[in-house]
Amino acid sequence: MFLPTTKKELERLGWDSLDVIIFSGDAYIDHPSFAAAVIGRILEAEGLHVAIVPQPDWHGDYRDFKKLGRPRLFFAIAPGAMDSMVNKYTANKRLRSEDAYSPDGRHDLRPEYPTIVYTRILKELYPDVPVVIGGIEASLRRLTHYDYWQDKLLPSILLPSGADLLIYGMGEKPMISLAQLLVEQDCEIDVKMFRNLMARFPQKQTVSLLPKNDIPGGIRPDDILLHSHEECLRNKRAQAENFRHIEEESNKYQAKRIIQEQGTPPTSNLLPLTSLYAVVNPPYQPLTQDELDHSFDLPYTRLPHPKYKGKRIPAYEMIKFSVCLHRGCFGGCAFCTISAHQGKFITSRSKESILKEVKAITQLPDFKGYLSDLGGPSANMYAMHGKNLDLCHQCKRPSCIHPNVCKNLNTDHSALLDIYHAVDKLPGIKKSFIGSGVRYDLLLHDTGDERINRINRQYTEELITKHVSGRLKVAPEHTSDRVLGIMRKPSFQLFYDFKRIFDELNRRKNLHQQIIPYFISSHPGCTAEDMAELAALTKDLNFQLEQVQDFTPTPMTVSTETWYTGLHPYTLQPVWSAKTQKEKLAQRQFFFWYKPSERQNILRLLRQMGRPDLIRKLFGSR
Repeated sequence: MFLPTTKKELERLGWDSLDVIIFSGDAYIDHPSFAAAVIGRILEAEGLHVAIVPQPDWHGDYRDFKKLGRPRLFFAIAPGAMDSMVNKYTANKRLRSEDAYSPDGRHDLRPEYPTIVYTRILKELYPDVPVVIGGIEASLRRLTHYDYWQDKLLPSILLPSGADLLIYGMGEKPMISLAQLLVEQDCEIDVKMFRNLMARFPQKQTVSLLPKNDIPGGIRPDDILLHSHEECLRNKRAQAENFRHIEEESNKYQAKRIIQEQGTPPTSNLLPLTSLYAVVNPPYQPLTQDELDHSFDLPYTRLPHPKYKGKRIPAYEMIKFSVCLHRGCFGGCAFCTISAHQGKFITSRSKESILKEVKAITQLPDFKGYLSDLGGPSANMYAMHGKNLDLCHQCKRPSCIHPNVCKNLNTDHSALLDIYHAVDKLPGIKKSFIGSGVRYDLLLHDTGDERINRINRQYTEELITKHVSGRLKVAPEHTSDRVLGIMRKPSFQLFYDFKRIFDELNRRKNLHQQIIPYFISSHPGCTAEDMAELAALTKDLNFQLEQVQDFTPTPMTVSTETWYTGLHPYTLQPVWSAKTQKEKLAQRQFFFWYKPSERQNILRLLRQMGRPDLIRKLFGSR
């Protein structure tokens, strides 16, 4: 039932060779929420023999990397469902309490930057076998990027890893196309043949490192030629200018090819040493509904591999009774990587595919009748798209709802209501909850069409009265409209409006639910005074905040580029950011104004600001 992970499991299947071997930074959970399982199942459906080696030991004699031998086509690296450094460290660069994607939350089962570590080991052991990298870690490091944990600007991850090809974004289409091309050769693929094929048949949604003279078709007038890595090291403005092109081309139906000079690899067999260029081929158009259904309908067991029997895998416990309804997010939040990886265009699963998965969940032995989430990257974007798709195909806005909701966007929630109703009627379902974040700006938007407005009011009421597990999580992120503008989030006034509706429905239905808002400190453009005002405003709303975090710069987001360069990539105007521990602490402490341990520091800072009004609001006239 599972894809093989050992020689013994291969023998049970009667396989004497493998086409693709996937090395995963996560534990092997055969579930559509985990990339290694998805790619493995997709390739299996193409008739290939695929194995997964989860969390190989990268110390000592590398036996985990050798135990299955060499594959016929290529090695694939799936570093993990979450960036390895975000998964390991907090914004203050402290070790997190556990690794959510490892058995028993252990931290010692994956290296930092597994893409680089795994690829280098494979290149040492099997120098003639192609290595293809992908996933969040590689996708968001495909070009020059700022790395917060090393505090430096780094080149494309292809350079230090030595991989032969990078697949960015969601990998089903590019992986199938690549595999089909290689299978057609009807032979064992080596690195030389692989690179020749990539030059003759450039693959969409891939990145290659090539000498200038080997770029297919040469550098063309319609290519976007970015500032080189070396220029970005010298000039932060160049890095900011680059990013706007990268983001815009990631969110277009008809994107251009992007090229950036990267420099020479740490070790090179090219004599003399030749400067290499990262060639980013345009992405595929989003999956169709049938293609997305196919990915979700593959024969997943939905369980961790039996090798983990008796062990707890935190990420699995979180999603085991949840269902993802769609892919993509058009929110375009400045600090978020979802649209950078999944894209802004929504592809929704069919009702039949969703119900099929829910029925499968009801058959799990420990299912008690409660679905933890019917959601997605955002809870309420299911089936939403442009009214006139021709306009969408020409658009390069990174967000469809900021600074305002696009007039061409259909925000009708009726299809989502139909899914909720159908799921709740299924035998074995007692209750379905919405655990994903809700975009209340979509709920409150006046569409100009009273029928849609009425449906959206109905959705809001059903969400709050039937699908909240005691606490509804929403993400206003801040209270300052100036900071929210940089974040690409709606005005805080909309949160007031939504909370009023939430409280009124709770009173009317005699419910005792809480609304739990998420907030971020130290985001670019945010000052300690902004945080002090956030504390006063949230106190007025009777909140003692729990879901809070410091801004963490992660590769390939507007916020990170603004934080690193000091310039907003779209305006090239200066933006101040809190960077030192002292500056960050001065902001974070305002989340916890109600704790006696924070009071004296906050009082001192408010006096320095000359804000006695905020002292009175937070602590009273005394």
